[in-house]
Amino acid sequence: MLHTKAPHIEEMVGEALQKAHHLGEPLFISIVEHIDDQNPFQFFETGQHIDQHRSFWQSAENDLTMVGIGKASQLYAKSKQRFREVQSLWKHLQENAMLHDDYNKKGTGMVALGGFSFDPEQKEDTPWESFPDSKMTIPAFLLTKVDGETYLTINALIFPEDHQQQIAHQIQDHRDLLLNEGEVSGSLPVIDQTFEVAPEAWKESVKKATDDITAGLMEKVVLARELRVTFKEDVQIAAVLKALADTQPNSYIFCYESEGDHFIGATPERLAKVEDRELVSTCLAGTIPRGRTEQEDLKLGEELLGDPKNLQEHQFVVEMIKEAVEACSSQVEVPNGPVLYPLRNLQHLYTPVRAVLDQGYTLLDVIEKLHPTPALGGMPQRVSVEYIRTHETLNRGWYAGPIGWFDAQDNGEFAVAIRSALIQQKEASLFAGCGVVEDSDPEAEYAETAVKLKPMMNVLGGSEWDM
Repeated sequence: MLHTKAPHIEEMVGEALQKAHHLGEPLFISIVEHIDDQNPFQFFETGQHIDQHRSFWQSAENDLTMVGIGKASQLYAKSKQRFREVQSLWKHLQENAMLHDDYNKKGTGMVALGGFSFDPEQKEDTPWESFPDSKMTIPAFLLTKVDGETYLTINALIFPEDHQQQIAHQIQDHRDLLLNEGEVSGSLPVIDQTFEVAPEAWKESVKKATDDITAGLMEKVVLARELRVTFKEDVQIAAVLKALADTQPNSYIFCYESEGDHFIGATPERLAKVEDRELVSTCLAGTIPRGRTEQEDLKLGEELLGDPKNLQEHQFVVEMIKEAVEACSSQVEVPNGPVLYPLRNLQHLYTPVRAVLDQGYTLLDVIEKLHPTPALGGMPQRVSVEYIRTHETLNRGWYAGPIGWFDAQDNGEFAVAIRSALIQQKEASLFAGCGVVEDSDPEAEYAETAVKLKPMMNVLGGSEWDM
């Protein structure tokens, strides 16, 4: 299969070098080309030979897939205003950037992919040492599949002291390596051991939370627990990604690699999406398993739609998201009641919220107002997050945090990083949580988290796993 050479790489590098010398600071370049179809999982796998910073994103509608390899630049926040600081850094990076893009497709060109931790005030680092509180990466190479076409973006930060031919040849060599045809070679992992972290203590924490809610401390809190898994060999991430994509339709498939560690998952929960100023957020709260037969499935769905505890939990989320969206948008539309959102193992209560983003606001402004929603933290927001910080034994890290992407056209989408795992070579930590309200039953909540752990366990070699 033939691939046309990327346009004007050496010329653009030379022009950028001249401008960088004039400005006395590095200059960002971005080149977009239309290429033949590529296997995104093979592209991701090949990328391990270039850099230990890779990213993968596939939308729940399966209309956009992005695979990032390497890092042309990275955005980190150092202040408590992490969303605003990242937005400011992003704006500065774009100011003098040189772009070559004849297509103007979402998810191409200057695109930042990454995420934020659930709680930046969490002091414990283990096991998230490779994942800071905020990290958005602009890949050196970005494969984008959108509108039935495939594009390759080449990004680079050119420093005044760089050598034109050396930089251009390195870019071309890496590009040729990434576009070699092949299939994903890895197999799914084989589990050695599984270990539930203090399940009885977790149930006790649910009981204590119900007592605290009854006493009026808060209305709801989300408590998460951890399952640790070890494997016979290092996990082949590309194979796990492909298995997630094959088995979890209607979910966002994601992976972020940092210093060789991988945060990976299949989450059904959109936080917010902006495209051409149109804003969509999702209220997804209230959970019940899928049935083994169509009749059982319908019965369980009807039970969920009529269950007071789940309806209350869902309404908490609807009210909070509506209020947050109204703060930066107009023409806000919210349906009168939820519908069912089916996944392979679970079904949820689902209510979409649509609006038009006001001028002067960005996607990160929306994320700042939404995170964490009552579906991941609780109500009231500040009290529940402080309660989680005090009473949860695990460090959530990026679990339940906002993960996603945005581009230079102010398009982007963030989801909530649930149904996920932190994979570190031969080890993994899996996370699942549930919303605790006044009448929550610890055993029932424990069973719910077990069901939520199954999508990741299934692709990590635990297809027969059951609590």
